[in-house]
Amino acid sequence: MNTVTVKELITKDEIMQGFPVMRQLRPHLDEHTYLELVLEAREVDRYRMFALMEGEKVVAVTGFKPMTTLYYGRFVWVCDLVTEQNNRSRGYGEKLLSYVHTWGKENGFESVALSSGLQRSDAHRFYMDKLEYDKVSYVFKKSLP
Repeated sequence: MNTVTVKELITKDEIMQGFPVMRQLRPHLDEHTYLELVLEAREVDRYRMFALMEGEKVVAVTGFKPMTTLYYGRFVWVCDLVTEQNNRSRGYGEKLLSYVHTWGKENGFESVALSSGLQRSDAHRFYMDKLEYDKVSYVFKKSLP
């Protein structure tokens, strides 16, 4: 059995290793746009990307931003969290999100927050029942013409 480890995706090649899994969550992105957005978010928003690796294979990916707001104080905002579809229900998402929790604590953050699409009821159960997240707000979005 392969060892499961967490690896930060830093180089362009490493970031691209995460694309096939991330595309399952963000199917609207092509490779070029994905890489462009990750690099910009890293530079502008301190975005960090980590992969859960089973041996050399990426089985889950997360991207998050350390943030400070008046509402949450110092917190980690999870922008993306996805497990490769053939590896779901094996505890990989929980392991990767637990890594984010540990990273947040070790770096002086008070909480972890995320949003999840209204249609993703399985994900909501995972966050609330398994990981004891509280549902504290709705997220509203307006597209600008």
